[in-house]
Amino acid sequence: TRRKRAPLTTTLSQHGPYSWRKKEARKVRVAFAAVALSLAAPCALSQSYPSKPVRLIVGFAPGGVSDVPARIVAAKLGEVWGTPVVVENRTGAGGIIATDVAARAPADGYTLLLVTAGLLAINPSIYKKLPYDPVKDFAAISMIGSTPNVLLVHPSAQTTTVRAFITYAKANPGKVSIGSAGVGTSRHLTMELFKSITATDIVHVPYKGGASALTDLLGGQVPAIVSGVTTALTSIKAGKVRALGVTSAKRSPQLPELPTIAESGVPGFEVTAWTGLCAPAALPKPLVAKLNADMVKVLGMPDTQRRLAEQGVDTTPTTPEQFAEFIKSEIVKWAKVVKDAGITPE
Repeated sequence: TRRKRAPLTTTLSQHGPYSWRKKEARKVRVAFAAVALSLAAPCALSQSYPSKPVRLIVGFAPGGVSDVPARIVAAKLGEVWGTPVVVENRTGAGGIIATDVAARAPADGYTLLLVTAGLLAINPSIYKKLPYDPVKDFAAISMIGSTPNVLLVHPSAQTTTVRAFITYAKANPGKVSIGSAGVGTSRHLTMELFKSITATDIVHVPYKGGASALTDLLGGQVPAIVSGVTTALTSIKAGKVRALGVTSAKRSPQLPELPTIAESGVPGFEVTAWTGLCAPAALPKPLVAKLNADMVKVLGMPDTQRRLAEQGVDTTPTTPEQFAEFIKSEIVKWAKVVKDAGITPE
């Protein structure tokens, strides 16, 4: 038997232009729904975040000048979130190991990195090859704060001011030495910038840490060092070392009577050892915004500010955009200093 052909009107209604438009419209609706879901997912994630413990990677040993502020902030974030923030110390290679681990971690907000000037601004100029890009591989969250360094001399030194130190160094080129916590540290770079601006010929003496440098200054083995204020505060107040000036733009609350180096004849001189918080680069923007808001909240707490001030940290919360731009400017600043000084890793 011959199969009956469907009526022409039926064929047109099922396969004609009207049916085609309905199918295309349905495709468009599905596409819009998919986009809406993709946009809503990060927002929903930020609302439920965090639902498990968060790790904060620190590239330095427990109890150090960077580790203590990290633990203060971690504890406060844990209180705000109701979820533990666990500090994970990954030491080695000047913080490069920790930074690489954080860069490779999932961008889900459950891995954060304590960043410093050394990790993101100085190391890129000192090391020819790094396993991470300081700008492309990280999402800036907020700066935590900054700590000034301080120029110290032995109490037996005849120089009592920064001006006198510069005059003496110029009169004795190559005969004055300054110790630091090691090659490529902020204290080393502080000294190199000081040499550059003052046009002095000073010999750098690197140590394996700021404590070792301070010990040799106390013992008279080195005539001067650049130290962190907190590290040297007890020795300064006991009169065991003489502080000439702090490296920040404003005076340190811990040493309010001590002038800055900029005040003491080196206009524009400013160096601080800063710390901040970053996450892997692909972190969704809603999560970046939440992390920043919670960081600003924590850093605004009087108890947080008091505890950080005890460590010599001046709290300076920022927006993610401000912190990202600051990191870029620091990379440019220290690249010039490293190049002019010819610094290479040991």
